[in-house]
Amino acid sequence: MAVPERQPVLFLPHGGGPCFFMEGSEKWAHMADYLRAIENSLPRKPDAIVVVSGHWETEKPSVASNAHPPLLYDYNGFPPHTYQLRYPAPGSPAHAAQICKLLAEAGIEAAEDEARGFDHGVFIPFMLAFPKADIPIVELSLQRELDPEFHLKIGRALAPLRDENVLIVATGMTYHNLRHFRDENPAVLQASQAFDAWLVRTVESSSHVRDQALRQWEGAPGARLCHPREEHLLPLMVAAGAAGKDQGARDFRDVIMDKSLSGFRFG
Repeated sequence: MAVPERQPVLFLPHGGGPCFFMEGSEKWAHMADYLRAIENSLPRKPDAIVVVSGHWETEKPSVASNAHPPLLYDYNGFPPHTYQLRYPAPGSPAHAAQICKLLAEAGIEAAEDEARGFDHGVFIPFMLAFPKADIPIVELSLQRELDPEFHLKIGRALAPLRDENVLIVATGMTYHNLRHFRDENPAVLQASQAFDAWLVRTVESSSHVRDQALRQWEGAPGARLCHPREEHLLPLMVAAGAAGKDQGARDFRDVIMDKSLSGFRFG
């Protein structure tokens, strides 16, 4: 009897706010097409999805255990209709409890959050990637100190879920400096290109080289210009940890407002 193929680990760009659902979305069309192709690219339909977004930070890792998560419209200044978007995917208290158990076994204290809903780093890209909203989703927070090694460790603790047909997804952006997103300063553009190229080399290296480089990401060219604060990059550390020895590859690349943006897949 054939052993079912394990799920990969994904790092998905989630775009800017509700960008895919408003006027001007054509600049995000390539990213939207990439997200729409995600579900059919998987070896089989996941039984559940664990997602880490750049939009939830807590003192210690928290796991959303709400069976019917609401949506958190945690963006400002967008058209009224973007606050009426719906994504009624269920949560999974059982998987939330399992995640807490795996983290505890790895020496990581975690807590369940029974009230937490899906932030826009989850429901906006998932409306495209998993439009039927029929797969249970459990969100896991980032730890507020944003330590790269700690988030690699979180990912390693979650890795066994992949063999249980659970898809691990990290969402963020490989460039996230809102002050300069529309900036045409050549230094900003060069920093974006240099950091993105470094990320690709890093992700596509052996797991040992990759993880060591990610621990020291601040030393990469253009790093702090691209990420004045690293909450949108740290989900990649969780993905890399969950990947184990699986090599990563860039499976999405685009240039939006002259900024290089990438998506990655492990396994």
